[in-house]
Amino acid sequence: MKNLKLAVLAILIGAPILLSAQRIFTKNANVHFDATSNKSLEEVDAKTNTGTLVIDAGTGAVEAAVLMKSFQFEKALMQEHFNENYVESTKFPKATFKGKIADQSKVNFKQDGTYNISVAGNLTMHGVTKPVTAPATITVKGGKVSAQTNFTLALADYDVAIPSLVADKVAKVVKVSFGGALETMK
Repeated sequence: MKNLKLAVLAILIGAPILLSAQRIFTKNANVHFDATSNKSLEEVDAKTNTGTLVIDAGTGAVEAAVLMKSFQFEKALMQEHFNENYVESTKFPKATFKGKIADQSKVNFKQDGTYNISVAGNLTMHGVTKPVTAPATITVKGGKVSAQTNFTLALADYDVAIPSLVADKVAKVVKVSFGGALETMK
C-alpha cells in the first residue's frame, strides 16, 4: 500500500512536468511573404519551406525562426537585392519570434479540432525587436498537429529601407504567412 501511495504521489508531481515538457516542432515550416505594391506590375514575393517552429504544448511557449537567405524569389535579381540591400542577410541572417500562445486554455493538443488563438511575443528582424500579436490557428487531426499564422509587418518598423528608385514597387506593409505540420520532439 505504501508503494502504491508513493507511485500515485510521483505521478501527481511528475505529470505537470511531463506535460509541460511535450514539445512539438517542425524544421520545414512554409514561410511566404508578399511585398507587392498595388502600383507594381510584377509580384514582389518569396517563399521558403525551411522555417523552424517549436511549441511547448504544456506552457504555450512558441519559438520560430527563418534564415533570410532561404527565401526564393521568382527573379534572381530580386533575391540578390533582398539579401544585399534590404534585409542585409549577411549582417542579419535570420528573423526570430519568441512568445506565447495568449489563450493557451483554448487549445487541447490531445483532441481533434481547430483552435483559433492569438500568439504574442517579440519578433526580431534586421536587428530590430518589436512586440507582435497575431492570430493563429492550431489544428489537431488524428493526433497530428499543424499551426498557421498570417500577419502583416511594416518594413519601416524594422529599419528596412527601400531605395526611392523602387519604392513604389515594394509595399510598405508586407503580408506574411508562416505554418506547417508539427511532430513531437524526442
